[in-house]
Amino acid sequence: MDIKVTTENRLVPVTVLHVDGNIDSSSYADFQKKAQDVIDRGARHIIVDLSHAPYVSSAGLRALHDIFNQLRARDPNKMSDEEVRKGISAGTYKSSELKLVNLSNETRTVFQMSGFDMVIDIYDDMEKALASFQA
Repeated sequence: MDIKVTTENRLVPVTVLHVDGNIDSSSYADFQKKAQDVIDRGARHIIVDLSHAPYVSSAGLRALHDIFNQLRARDPNKMSDEEVRKGISAGTYKSSELKLVNLSNETRTVFQMSGFDMVIDIYDDMEKALASFQA
């Protein structure tokens, strides 16, 4: 797996992780480390571009969940865990810090079955994903 990092300056700076290869038990730690590095350097809005990642395993889901939690913990306007749980149950909460783009059909199915699509917005178009971030 290879990860290319770019930054797009929109309403807010958006860090894009372009993943080339599967995110699975043999690669999730590298993916998680790369995300941790960009978060530690100040990234607060991240898009994970999965155009060239045909498969995301449960290990990849755990890595994305960890990234979600790290970004949420650094949000100065952070909602409480209870508010987030209620929002997820009501279908009104989505991450304002983490978005996914260009999932394969298989990966999209995994995200829907696991409920990740209830928490993280999924886009088929990079421009729409970039435009979704608010200041």
